[in-house]
Parts: sequence; C-alpha cells; structure tokens
Amino acid sequence: MPIPQELSLTKDELDDLMLTSWNMRVATIGPGTRINVTPLWFGWAEGKIFFYCRGQKVVNLRRNTTCTVLVDKNERFPELQGAMFQGQAKVLEDPEAEAAVPGMEEVRWQMGKKYAGGHGEAAEPRKNESSARGRHWRWVVFTPAKMVTWDNKKIRRA
Repeated sequence: MPIPQELSLTKDELDDLMLTSWNMRVATIGPGTRINVTPLWFGWAEGKIFFYCRGQKVVNLRRNTTCTVLVDKNERFPELQGAMFQGQAKVLEDPEAEAAVPGMEEVRWQMGKKYAGGHGEAAEPRKNESSARGRHWRWVVFTPAKMVTWDNKKIRRA
C-alpha cells in the first residue's frame, strides 16, 4: 500500500533532510543475488546523490548500476522521516568524468563543510578534493528513478 501523498515530504522538507542528515545507506547487488548495504557520507545536488567510496560498493556498481539509497532520521515511529530512492549509479572513473557531472563542484564544497575534519569539527570548511585513485576509490553519482518519502509527524493522532 503506497504512502498517502499528505504524509510525503515536500520538496523543501526533502532538501532539508538531504542536506542535514549525516549518513545514508546504499544497497548494491553483489555477486549472485547477495545484497550489500553500507552506510556512507553523501552530498545532494541537482536532484542526485553523490558519494565517495571504495571496495565492494564500487565493484558491485561497475557490474550492476541498479541500487537503492535510504536517508532517514529519528528513532521513534511518530518522529520518523525519510526518503528511499531507487535508481542507477554511475561510477566516475577519473577526474575528467567527475568534472563533467553537474553538481559535483557544489557537492565537493557541501561535503567539505558538512564533514569538515571528519566529524564536522574543523573551524574552516574546505572543499572535498577527493578524486579517483587506485583501483577502487571513486566518486559515484546516483540518479533516482523512483522516490518514496515519509514524515510520520504528519500522521493525525486520534
């Protein structure tokens, strides 16, 4: 049963969730039918999700670009808010591919500020200069094809 429209996040509420939440979880398809779910830091620009990662996630996304991303906050049911995105991810294999993606520069500054010093404690925000390196460290840009959002605060209490 779909979530009623009146319980969905507005565009502004979605932007707030995506710009203030610390972690997302990405589910990729591993070898065979195995699902790999991993929490990651992320950026949000141009209606897309950007993340910098390595390892099994990159291997999986090179093999199969289909994945699901979940961003949510709060713990108690009446306070839950979130967004689940289904779509395709693209591994950006080199700095030229990174530079060609709209929103990448914005995300570099956004993530540099959000995660400054590793946990947001740096006095001066700085641009995230990470780039493709080695065999597997890569930026990934995720383009949602389907999105479901919810805000349980909007449920009318009897």
